[in-house]
Amino acid sequence: QVQLVESGGGLVQAGGSLRLSCAASGRTFSRYAMGWFRQAPGKEREFVAAISWSDSSTRYADSVKGRFTISRDNAKNTVYLQMNSLEPEDTAVYYCDVVVGTRPVGSWGQGTQVTVSS
Repeated sequence: QVQLVESGGGLVQAGGSLRLSCAASGRTFSRYAMGWFRQAPGKEREFVAAISWSDSSTRYADSVKGRFTISRDNAKNTVYLQMNSLEPEDTAVYYCDVVVGTRPVGSWGQGTQVTVSS
């Protein structure tokens, strides 16, 4: 079982940047594909980005392509989400999870709040 702790959220103006981190426990972290998801108030949780465990291939939701970058450092058991050109529509609680494809299959952490002001 991988336990996950997200951090790095905050309040930023539109056009700004943030980098989120997801720290994972467990020796087998490097064997898992990882993903980022977000949930805005009144909306369902949605897929944002994913990265494979093997060759670090990546996938993105259309809404964040070209603005967000997912990466991982297996030595640090950490997955990152670099978010640039943030928009008010990106405001949400962001979560990371183990994924199969773009489907979350693990246990959610507490998430980290991202608020983008216009």
